[in-house]
Amino acid sequence: MAVHYQVLVDEKGSPVGAEALLRWHCPGRGMVSPAEFIPLAEETGLIESIGYWVLEEVLSRIAGWKKRGDALAKLQVSVNVSARQFHLPSFCSTVMALLRKTGASPRNLKVEITESALAYDLELVEETLRTLRSMGIRISLDDFGTGYSSLGYLKRLSLDELKIDQGFVRDILDDPNDAAIAETILALASALKLSAVAEGVETKGQLERLVRMGCTRFQGYYFSRPLPALEFEGLIEKSRMGQQRRAW
Repeated sequence: MAVHYQVLVDEKGSPVGAEALLRWHCPGRGMVSPAEFIPLAEETGLIESIGYWVLEEVLSRIAGWKKRGDALAKLQVSVNVSARQFHLPSFCSTVMALLRKTGASPRNLKVEITESALAYDLELVEETLRTLRSMGIRISLDDFGTGYSSLGYLKRLSLDELKIDQGFVRDILDDPNDAAIAETILALASALKLSAVAEGVETKGQLERLVRMGCTRFQGYYFSRPLPALEFEGLIEKSRMGQQRRAW
């Protein structure tokens, strides 16, 4: 298994962060989709050890970038945390221990949870979120609008960011309902003083429509596919030097 990184950009196309994404190359099958192996890992209980390894790998990378002192040092890196891992009583202490072990700054880390992680005791969820944020870690709610049916938790929980699911972005130019949902999520984020990120941006048209709606953070193949760490570092360096071709 390996961790790849997908760049997150602002409305000017400048890199402002990245999402760490787990990839598995099976010798007999080639690349296996996370949609296939993550549920299997959750069913078998392996997701906890995998999640720990990913966190340690990402924090070690963040610490290395911080020492370089260049554009990479300023990036916030998002790590997806499964509901099972998030609800472990030891989760916050584990994150704290890994921060100490690697020397990474918590301000360069963003923890992403899905709405399924909220289908639990909200008081315990909020306690975990408050603890993480007290360390300086930001919290992002991934795939917003696709899971949990109630919006009531938004006013109760310590969140920093909503991510607009790519399912709403994909047909944003052709489906008025998807466009309306994306615009509503952006308005909701603004009203609650949360950041918003549009995932799955693949075309210039989608980007322009989202910008008109007021979106300022974007992620998707239009900017870059998820890349191995060294290739990602090269992408950021080229962007910093103004050598990266910016079709957007």
